Amino acid sequence: MDSVYEAAGGDDGLRRLAHAWHERVLADEIVSHAFSHGFHPEHTERLAAYWIEALGGPAAYTGMYGSETLVVRMHSGNGPHEEMDRRAIARFDEALADVGLQDPVRSVLHDYFQWTTEVSLTRYTGSAAGVPADLTVPQWSWDGLQAEGHRAQDQRGDEDERER
Repeated sequence: MDSVYEAAGGDDGLRRLAHAWHERVLADEIVSHAFSHGFHPEHTERLAAYWIEALGGPAAYTGMYGSETLVVRMHSGNGPHEEMDRRAIARFDEALADVGLQDPVRSVLHDYFQWTTEVSLTRYTGSAAGVPADLTVPQWSWDGLQAEGHRAQDQRGDEDERER
């Protein structure tokens, strides 16, 4: 069976998806707040590179842009934002439709994005300072999470952050 990366259209397919999602979140009155301070001019390309790596493609993100630690730190220290997360996931689902992806890859990508949004990137809402320096990009396949990229002692995330 093809990897999720291949089923999503490889590099080009994931770039189209990243572009569609980014356009939708910029138009969303709640989710766009995350970009109100500005964003890197290559944000869409970097996002696609991250997804490429996470979904079974080449190490596009870590090979060119940075580490999982950098990604988690960029998304940390902003407090909880459940409504924004729910809306970001809804915009992702719309972007999946925009680029014409169908089940089963559509459902797998939804599950991946939901996990990333609600779990992986929300462990350190209190502060980016607690993010470990050696995180690796979590790997996702047809069966879900394969290799999380977070060390076992870091699983507690914000519970430890709140105690500090």
